Amino acid sequence: IVDDYGLQRGYSGSPVVDEASGELLGVVSHRQGDGKTGLAISIGALDRIWRVLDGDQLYKVLVKLGYEDQERLFFRLIRTQSVAAFLIHGDPDYGQRWLLNRLVEKHLPNTITGKVIKVNLARKARRTDIKTLWRELGNQVGLWRKGASVTAITERVYRYWQTQNVLLVFHDVNVMPEAYLDQLIREFWTPLATNARQVNPSASRFKLLMFLVDYEGTVGNLDAIFSDKIDRTQPQMPVKSAKINQFDEDELIDWMMRESEELPIEFTHEVDETVKVVLENSDNGIPEYVLAEICDRCGVDWFNDVKQRWRL
Repeated sequence: IVDDYGLQRGYSGSPVVDEASGELLGVVSHRQGDGKTGLAISIGALDRIWRVLDGDQLYKVLVKLGYEDQERLFFRLIRTQSVAAFLIHGDPDYGQRWLLNRLVEKHLPNTITGKVIKVNLARKARRTDIKTLWRELGNQVGLWRKGASVTAITERVYRYWQTQNVLLVFHDVNVMPEAYLDQLIREFWTPLATNARQVNPSASRFKLLMFLVDYEGTVGNLDAIFSDKIDRTQPQMPVKSAKINQFDEDELIDWMMRESEELPIEFTHEVDETVKVVLENSDNGIPEYVLAEICDRCGVDWFNDVKQRWRL
């Protein structure tokens, strides 16, 4: 404070102290008008303004953004069935793998410690030769002998399920010819699910789940293979979730307001402007671009701090 009781230039960030009690009230933000008045930030607000979220903290907030239709259907499915197949599908960069890991970690965290069989169908041999796919499945269940039959593979998976949770994940089903995808369902999953259903799976302690992940958004229209409804009498029919959409303005605003206590204040101080910038920087709401943009604004690396932790 200078002689005329104005705020001296250069004192932004200086403490504001109650003369009577000596209590620290806040810090000077900036002068106003002729300098006789100014704005200060209270101590209580500083924590939110300077809040830094690490990867773990931001991860817990991000898993509450979007994908409500897909998550609701999946929750209904696993609540009523312990044997089920689920299709996740959308256009490129729509967060299919993010959603897969989110669903399992959030709703079935114990299953990840069971038997996990992951197959990446993007490799040319697996998408053009069904025998190569059977060989890969056989290898993952301990049937190293060349030419192990599909029946032997399903029996081995069934034996795993009797003592532990089993997750089957087929990435990039979009690259498979429709005939091969139908063959995978008909010759592998249908006998396996039918056999499991005969043991009253509703009373089973373990889950037998198959995830089919489409990264191009081209598989969901195969109505002969997938159903958009849960049929408890036909667990062999994979359930098709809604195709993943872009995040829109209302969805982002609602999320930022719900998580306002966890997010840095810049997200909630000017919500409309923040959402506008996020959408502009994410090609109008492409999910993975949105997630990466939010991470960047929080000082978190989307690839190293988030994607690297995915286990499926």
